[in-house]
Amino acid sequence: MFFWFIGGSFLAIWLVLHDPPLDYRLLALGSILPDLMDPFFGGARVLHSITFSVLLLVVVVLATNRRSPVRRRLLALVFGTFMHLVLDGAFADNRVFWWPFFGWSFGDARLTSIARGWLDVLLEVIGLAILVWGWRRFRLDLQPRRRQLVHQGTLVP
Repeated sequence: MFFWFIGGSFLAIWLVLHDPPLDYRLLALGSILPDLMDPFFGGARVLHSITFSVLLLVVVVLATNRRSPVRRRLLALVFGTFMHLVLDGAFADNRVFWWPFFGWSFGDARLTSIARGWLDVLLEVIGLAILVWGWRRFRLDLQPRRRQLVHQGTLVP
């Protein structure tokens, strides 16, 4: 499942921040990162915990200068990981979401994004519809706008 996370993250962050200079490529990457990495470890694991996103935020804030372009760019990745937790409903499994505060074991926690069955198809369609709306809203049919998004990650309002 990709469109749900990418589209949902894009819409939520755009509606809250209205931040054209945000790197929307890194937002998209952050929104799917937990589902890209955790399967290698057997299911919903560390990247599906609030601990991972908070630690990522702390690392970005401590490792970058305030108001630097690098910080602004990397915060988009952090926003994406937090949005993944929200859109995935990761908070429904306390063992994973609050890891390691309720113990070190993840048990047999499966990836929520592939365990919902047909609901996943509906969520993917909704995510795709959001991305189509964004394509039209930001006139990405125009090559200079599309090039700016691809090369810089930013949108022209």
